[in-house]
Amino acid sequence: MNRLEEKYKKEVVPSLTKKHNYSSVMLVPKLEKIVVNMGVGDAVANSKMLEAAVSDLEKITGLKPVETKAKKSIASFKIREGHKIGCKVTLRGEKMYNFLDKLISVGLPRVRDFRGVSPKSFDGRGNYTLGIKEQLIFPEINFDEVVKVRGMDIVIVTTAKTDEEAFDLLKELGVPFRK
Repeated sequence: MNRLEEKYKKEVVPSLTKKHNYSSVMLVPKLEKIVVNMGVGDAVANSKMLEAAVSDLEKITGLKPVETKAKKSIASFKIREGHKIGCKVTLRGEKMYNFLDKLISVGLPRVRDFRGVSPKSFDGRGNYTLGIKEQLIFPEINFDEVVKVRGMDIVIVTTAKTDEEAFDLLKELGVPFRK
């Protein structure tokens, strides 16, 4: 069992049960999945860019990413429907906890001028979205092998009903929110 998963079961569940007066342990919100998405707009002109992004995402998450395609054509971006324009990975279970642990303890502290993540990025249904400007914050990525510095979106999906419950869950798990 992962360190973060253990913390969730031993510390977070009792703490949230007490704070929100849950009648059952099953009502306590938990992490459902984490989706890591990398948009590669340059892939339209150069397919090697997408391959590089896919390999970076595979190194970071440990799973093979799915290539995403454009849903509709956009002339100003020179994108046609069906073009490959990005990649994403959905993490669940142990891999999800491992990734979140790595993000909190290794990745985020390596961000330049880091003062915490925004507490306003909740969607109203208990899910949290976080944007990262460069993939270099992860230790698996070798700086010399990077083709282009890319950002990524990380969506943390929880079973929480409200943003407040999700905020408490993530705060207890150790996500460093801005004051």
